[in-house]
Amino acid sequence: MKSQTLWLAASLSLLALATPSWAQSQAYPQKPVKVVVAFTAGGTTDILARTVAQQLSDRLKQPFVIDNKPGAGGNLGTELVVRSAPDGYTLIVNSVGPIAVNPTLYGKLPYNPLTDLVPIVQIADVPNVLVTHPSVPANTLEELVAYAKANPGKLNYGSTGIGTSSHLSSFMLAKRVGFEATHVPYKGADALKDLLAGRIQFMFATIPSVMTHITAGKLKPIAVSSLKRSRSMPEVPTVVEKGFPQFEAGSWFGFFAPKGTPEAVITLVNKTVNEVLQVPAIEQQMIAQGADPAGGTPAQFGQFVQREHDKWRVIVRDSGAKAE
Repeated sequence: MKSQTLWLAASLSLLALATPSWAQSQAYPQKPVKVVVAFTAGGTTDILARTVAQQLSDRLKQPFVIDNKPGAGGNLGTELVVRSAPDGYTLIVNSVGPIAVNPTLYGKLPYNPLTDLVPIVQIADVPNVLVTHPSVPANTLEELVAYAKANPGKLNYGSTGIGTSSHLSSFMLAKRVGFEATHVPYKGADALKDLLAGRIQFMFATIPSVMTHITAGKLKPIAVSSLKRSRSMPEVPTVVEKGFPQFEAGSWFGFFAPKGTPEAVITLVNKTVNEVLQVPAIEQQMIAQGADPAGGTPAQFGQFVQREHDKWRVIVRDSGAKAE
């Protein structure tokens, strides 16, 4: 009996010693975290991801490393994360295109971003701003519409690709207003280059991508596509204000993880990102870049994503857009 008691005491002692080590092994993160961006470096998704990832690195004491995986309208990088181990060490900062638009635009994806990814937290809303080349004789939406109607088919508008929010925003406007204009799709930033050169006349672009050109007088801001004015451009009216209710066609960005990622990881990343977004310097930096900081719970983000998917499904089908 005495030997059994000694054995039990020794076992409990070993268990007590092992427990802190086990708990520590469950801590997150214990190694660098890969944050996939499904678009090229320098774009809006990349800029916002790097801003927040640096803060996560500082606060959680492990590198959050951006890994750009562009291709197929964001599908390539998105699928890479969907197929990754759900251990919290591969995350993605994704946007409206791959999550809400592409499931309809591409017809049949080999994954479902609404069920194969877990929403963690929304980083920001980034309204699209309707900008024109200075040669266009219009400074307001009313003047642009009047000019377009007086010159049917003479205006060309660019986009960052078929089915992008840039394309669909212009499609929505032309349909609601009733004017003719020719869509010229580009790959990414090439659209902005041709707009600056005057080869196309207008486009909807994310505010961060055109902010410096507007400040320099190289582009004219006409209206923003959000329901309320952007904190980055409070002087620019919304399309809604100009008489087109419910015209909301902006971009948004947030963190997602592969399905099955531990709840503790989701909770920690959500909590930390919310803290980052509330830092005055970070908030002002994002607003200066053209983004309105968001935040919120995983559940709120998930509900928002579902609403966005449902909205864009209708718009994509109405436009007849299909991925090339």
